[in-house]
Amino acid sequence: MTTAVITGVGAVTPLGVGADVLHRRAVAGQSGVSGGTGYCESFRPGDHLTRQQLRRTDRFTQLTLVAAEEALTQAGLLGGGAPPYPPERIATVIGCGLGGTASFEAQQEVLTGQGDEYVSPFMVPTMMANAAAAHLAMVHGFTGESLCVTSACSSGAQAVGAGMRLLAAGAADAVVVGGAEASTSPLIAAAFRNAGALSPTGTSVPFDRDRDGFLLGEGAGVLVLETAEGAARRGAHVLGSVLGYGATSDAHHLTAPEPSGRHAATAVVRALAAAGAAPEDLAYINAHGTGTVLNDQLESEALRSALGPALTTVPISSSKAAIGHLLGAAGAVEAIVTLQALRHAVAPPTAGLREPDERLGPLDLIRTARRLPAPRPGRGLLGLSTSFGFGGHNAALVLASPGALKGQD
Repeated sequence: MTTAVITGVGAVTPLGVGADVLHRRAVAGQSGVSGGTGYCESFRPGDHLTRQQLRRTDRFTQLTLVAAEEALTQAGLLGGGAPPYPPERIATVIGCGLGGTASFEAQQEVLTGQGDEYVSPFMVPTMMANAAAAHLAMVHGFTGESLCVTSACSSGAQAVGAGMRLLAAGAADAVVVGGAEASTSPLIAAAFRNAGALSPTGTSVPFDRDRDGFLLGEGAGVLVLETAEGAARRGAHVLGSVLGYGATSDAHHLTAPEPSGRHAATAVVRALAAAGAAPEDLAYINAHGTGTVLNDQLESEALRSALGPALTTVPISSSKAAIGHLLGAAGAVEAIVTLQALRHAVAPPTAGLREPDERLGPLDLIRTARRLPAPRPGRGLLGLSTSFGFGGHNAALVLASPGALKGQD
């Protein structure tokens, strides 16, 4: 598969607006989770979007548009002058797990209280999960393929993989990929709580001895992917690359992961093989790390199966303690966290981790920000980001800092 270089990133998360804010606050060990939920409290849609956009979009789409604006600006795909690629050669792939649940719930209340004649005709196009990708394409006039990947908590990571495949197939010159979610309502929380996944104590620290579940969060992460040749031809500044992608299905259960973790391990092995990397090449792992007792245990076993003895030497952390579980946005946001750690050679900790669970086996869990080692000549720093979703969706990405490919700076 063609290696995809990254020329722009953007994020809106509970830690703030901006990919650099995300990295800075995550490295400082700060958390954007408050009152048991990761809200994007500093995000004010009216500061960024028109009144018409606000009326016709759900919050998850609003988060996407702002994250995409940051990524596209950094990539040099917005602004004056002729665009570097024809609009029909720019594709959009945005992952989302649940779609516009807030819009649906609001209109359900209208229906109950006033009758169906008061229900907005924009309800369906607002709540549908592909709305973020559709609006992103419309706002910027990108007429290449536009689609939504909906695979639960792996959606964002698999959107990145789908974008890589579009580039490899020659179907696009640039792909705007990512994930978005804004499903933090009491209804969604109650469903996860009754499923035994949500923390009953309102705290969530993955890999901790006393972990008891995850906490919901909202946000969006967007990356601009191009071929290395295309980026070099237009003189784009390369932030890093996605060297490998691997994905599998457990084919086991609607919510529970497959007990052996072998299919999750296979996704990691495939991503490493696609990247031409060995386990000992990894400098950092951003784990899926939900904070549930079962998932952290199975992820640890899957990583041990995939990486072997090298696992004990690679620093690991989870972003979910700092931002909550972003569901369909998680894989994309965590890919950005991984890239930023590699670019700045500093990996963030698992916020609040004090007593690592020894039952998980030997792991190099990060409790305070960790300086990463100097990269090998010509390789850059390599990192792994894992995502596992309800329904048995497993995805893994191998990312690299600049320098991993000839011609990167």
